[in-house]
Amino acid sequence: MAEIHDSPDPWIAEHIRRFRETGGRPRPGVNDLLLTTRGRRTGELRRTALVYGLDGDRHVLVASNRGADRHPAWYLNLLADPCVTVQAGTETFAARARPATAAERPPLWRLMVSARPEYAAYQERTTREIPVVLLERR
Repeated sequence: MAEIHDSPDPWIAEHIRRFRETGGRPRPGVNDLLLTTRGRRTGELRRTALVYGLDGDRHVLVASNRGADRHPAWYLNLLADPCVTVQAGTETFAARARPATAAERPPLWRLMVSARPEYAAYQERTTREIPVVLLERR
């Protein structure tokens, strides 16, 4: 198995550590998952921790980057290679990631903002439209 490199962001690395140490037990009131993508430049496996929502059997993510004017690296990686690995709780599965279409985005955005109101504040901080991502099991 190839080595997986965790996010260099200390805050995210701590979430990954806690997730792994607890066997995927979620934080109170928050659905967390680990997303592993392939680096678009290095080809290395990269892991990050993200909040998710559910739309039927699809996991929904928000590429907020805390309201920065640039997309997060994990989002750029999945655009280059949409084949990802997801760990939600104790379950690990392969998925195909894709940005929500313009028609899909509004209700999914509302779903995620209702779960995490800070996404609305992040959108106000940036001129880019924050992408909503769907993870569909392969």
